[in-house]
Amino acid sequence: MDTNDNRKNRRKYSLKAHIELVTKYRKQLLKGIISEDIKHQILYISHTYDYEIIAMETDKDHIHFLISYDTTDSICEIVKRIKQETTYRLWQKHSLTLSKHYWKRKIFWSDGYFACSIGEVSSATIQRYIETQG
Repeated sequence: MDTNDNRKNRRKYSLKAHIELVTKYRKQLLKGIISEDIKHQILYISHTYDYEIIAMETDKDHIHFLISYDTTDSICEIVKRIKQETTYRLWQKHSLTLSKHYWKRKIFWSDGYFACSIGEVSSATIQRYIETQG
């Protein structure tokens, strides 16, 4: 078994994905305390739902992260959960700032996302790429 493989209940797997989320209207809000709060919330979500964030970085209007996840999860579910929970928490903490940019609805992320599954060979390369963002 590869040291990067996970085992759970007779399953052996190594699932990793590079995910990128973009702020609605490409608003450059991912800096300072908002950036730190989003990272903290994503780490909290990852611990709650048993994901592993291998690398994560923001760059003004988007965030990249490399995530390891279980076979029972789907990227779509992971992204939906992260977008919903981070948006909710950000509006709780930063409603004054966010309401200046998004005055119709309590939104933060654009509708879509980028996700790319990765193999072990490119894991270190993707991690270095994410770490150099910002």
